[in-house]
Amino acid sequence: MSERGQEPDSRAESLSSDEKEVTSSGTEGEGEGSTEEHLAGEASSESSSSSSSEEESDEEQEEKESPPSCNESGENCLPPCEHCRNENDQKEEVTPRRLAGGQFVLQLDAEGTYQCSLTGLIFEVTGCVKITYSLLSWSKYASLVAKPWIVGGPLFDVRCDSAPALTSIQFPHSLCLGDHGAGMAFKVLHVKGEGAAIEPSAAYSASHVRWVVSSLSPVGPLIQSQEPVQYHGAVILYKAVDEHPSLSFRVYVATNNDSFIKDISKAVKHSNKKFVKIDKPPVCQKLLQNGKRYRLVCEPEAEITPEEIEFVDGSLLKLKSYIEVYVEKPDEFTLSLVELDSDATVWKAKLRERDWIHYDQNKNEQKRSTGSVKKRKPAPSILEEGGLCSKKQKTGGTADGIGTKILTDQQLMVVAKQLGRQWKEIAIECLEMEMKNIEEIQGMEDEVNMQKFLVLRKWRDRQQSNGTAEALQRSLGDKGSYELELMLQGFSAQC
Repeated sequence: MSERGQEPDSRAESLSSDEKEVTSSGTEGEGEGSTEEHLAGEASSESSSSSSSEEESDEEQEEKESPPSCNESGENCLPPCEHCRNENDQKEEVTPRRLAGGQFVLQLDAEGTYQCSLTGLIFEVTGCVKITYSLLSWSKYASLVAKPWIVGGPLFDVRCDSAPALTSIQFPHSLCLGDHGAGMAFKVLHVKGEGAAIEPSAAYSASHVRWVVSSLSPVGPLIQSQEPVQYHGAVILYKAVDEHPSLSFRVYVATNNDSFIKDISKAVKHSNKKFVKIDKPPVCQKLLQNGKRYRLVCEPEAEITPEEIEFVDGSLLKLKSYIEVYVEKPDEFTLSLVELDSDATVWKAKLRERDWIHYDQNKNEQKRSTGSVKKRKPAPSILEEGGLCSKKQKTGGTADGIGTKILTDQQLMVVAKQLGRQWKEIAIECLEMEMKNIEEIQGMEDEVNMQKFLVLRKWRDRQQSNGTAEALQRSLGDKGSYELELMLQGFSAQC
């Protein structure tokens, strides 16, 4: 990794005098004291040990979600920046296994440096090791980040089965350093039980902040800068789903920070309205800067509220700001984000009716061709457990006339056992259940798996002839685990 060392203490006035700093030459600065700067304020009591406990709350589980992918392959949103120096690091890219609750697992079998293809995290290990990690929200720990420190990138909870073997972690940051890195100090926020500390980083590059592992719990990069901070940015679109002929959109302007973008997705999910994400290239062609003002322009004209915004990194904010766009007559139109000072276009996208017409607006569900679902042969144990070849299965017809099988009670029970702690959220968002229905079921049945089963059966009975594994998989979308997806694909296969 081609790295830039940390700046001396003179560049970071708020750092304690006894804190060890890494100088620009990569050596430790003077000072014999503690390497940690403790913060005032209280941290959340959820540490890495509690997050792995069986008693983990639904609220905490919500904090652990998959990072939002900007494309189907899960690759990073941004192409190489013309202002950032390209790094020729010797590292191997690896793809983790997904677990329920938004967790990722990497099994590394040899010493080396490995980069996660989905999150951008880079792990340096000395031998065979199993690493489990998940994306967290910065807003949960907002009270721990005091000025002059600001968020520099996503926050992760990392755990390891052999801690000594994991020597360092490199966290992706969302800043464009250009030639301004010399005026910045990089640290990491390390949450420890009920407290937290700011710990020094070993080095930083154009894309990452490297931290030598001291212990494992929630960690993420922080920065302080003597100059205005410039960010790689992203613009994210959501369309309201309703029966009105007019169109209403939410436009979010964000830093390219997975924690920030995950918070946006969460805010949309918990809104009183239903939304669908409109897939347009999110990359801002011009860097975003704190304190600068931007205007969203629509051609032809539309109602836009607010007309102007002052950009701030909203990672620590519980409520995420957005711009509302209202279009009276549905037709194609162009949205542009313009920087007011220079009148330069920061981001631009053309929206056409086909960008949202393929969604069933009553069900908030994307319709997909049955031929577009790639079938994978499931493991025999899954097929046997779910009763794939059960003679009691009912059959129904699809739109193209190909027979499909309605899910049996036995299969629904198997699916129920695969649903995690977020099953109620999934039932409301994906299966269109109302909370009163779930409460009625909970009043009749105490056992959790039976509650899940009854919710799934209610969905199946409402779907009638469309209560199939394929329909359930389509409804769940990316909310189900890989194992559940594999199981449903097996149920869809013919004997």
